[in-house]
Amino acid sequence: MAGGNPVFDRLNKQIEKERYAGFNAPPPHQRGQAASAGYAAQQTLSAEQLNEMYARQSAGPVDTGRVTLDDVVMKSLGLFVLLVAAGGVTWFMVDQTPSLASPLWLGGMILGLVLGLAIAFMKRVVVPLIVLYAVVEGVFLGAFSYAINSVEKYQGVVLMAVLATVCTFAAMYAGYATGIIKVTSRARRMFMIAAGGYMIFLLLQFVLQMFGVLGGWGFGGSGGLGIILSLLGTGLAAYSLAIDFDSIDQAVRSGAPSKYSWLLAHGLIVSVVWLYIEFVRLFARLRE
Repeated sequence: MAGGNPVFDRLNKQIEKERYAGFNAPPPHQRGQAASAGYAAQQTLSAEQLNEMYARQSAGPVDTGRVTLDDVVMKSLGLFVLLVAAGGVTWFMVDQTPSLASPLWLGGMILGLVLGLAIAFMKRVVVPLIVLYAVVEGVFLGAFSYAINSVEKYQGVVLMAVLATVCTFAAMYAGYATGIIKVTSRARRMFMIAAGGYMIFLLLQFVLQMFGVLGGWGFGGSGGLGIILSLLGTGLAAYSLAIDFDSIDQAVRSGAPSKYSWLLAHGLIVSVVWLYIEFVRLFARLRE
């Protein structure tokens, strides 16, 4: 996610720095040799063979090893299926042994954070880490969601958060696709500052909660301030989806190498998870 999501921020910087459209082109000193070799080859081909060659369809992005939208969509769906499956298995495990809830959601959250940072800042795309992240986040969400749903006053919050996440995703995509929601360089910079500050704020809140300084839902509790903070977080997570869509669009149009489809898919999953958690926090606070 550009700005709030270091995955997309890293990719956008790389797209600006490199010219992906020609990443497979031969070096300048070899181009003349290649052209001469091609001309010589043509002299040995018959007219029928030449016509057959010219009639062939031009190589597309897949043939040239570039990112395609279909590739990103399929990998995103694959990671999402893994996340949901891991979450479902974890929910069942915790239902059988409730004492596992806290260790699983806390451990999953910390390990997910470590993996997310490693994936975002590594110089190469490591697919096993991306797949592992999806599984770990599934474990975290399964245990976290079960813990929330097990509290009587919060029952129904998880289902509401799931529906709200799906609807928001669809609305943001429709808004971006139709041009209603625009992503500009200025918007990216402003989002980077706001999301970065919000993430630092959440980290501070988590540390204070770990040491017992803060309780419940953290700063603001379930009062007006707490609800405003949740609305802010939900808004940032929702807008991050628009920036994600734009980053994917830029990668496809710029001809980024196909390996980045995994990174793009991972970044989108990160944003969806963030949005879901913010909705859970918001709806739970409204139930207080």
